This record gives sequence, structure tokens and C-alpha cells, in this order.
Amino acid sequence: MIDFEEELKKFQPSLEVEEAEEAIYSRDLTDMTDILMEMMREKHN
Repeated sequence: MIDFEEELKKFQPSLEVEEAEEAIYSRDLTDMTDILMEMMREKHN
């Protein structure tokens, strides 16, 4: 039988996941608020 508690203790995330997470969080992504604000600026000009 698998001892899930023991397996969780041994778990270590892969470097690829950590690198991807860093790349995602370090990016300045455009969200819906940014898009709507830009549309409103264009409409008023």
C-alpha cells in the first residue's frame, strides 16, 4: 500500500515548474482593466 504522507515528504517540484512560475510572475501582463482603460482613452481622444 502507498504511504501518501511519506511520498509527500519526498516530493520536490521540478526545476521546469519553478522556472515557468518565475517567468509568469515576472511578466507585466495586460489584463481586462488595462484594455478597457485604453479603449476609454481612445474614445475620449
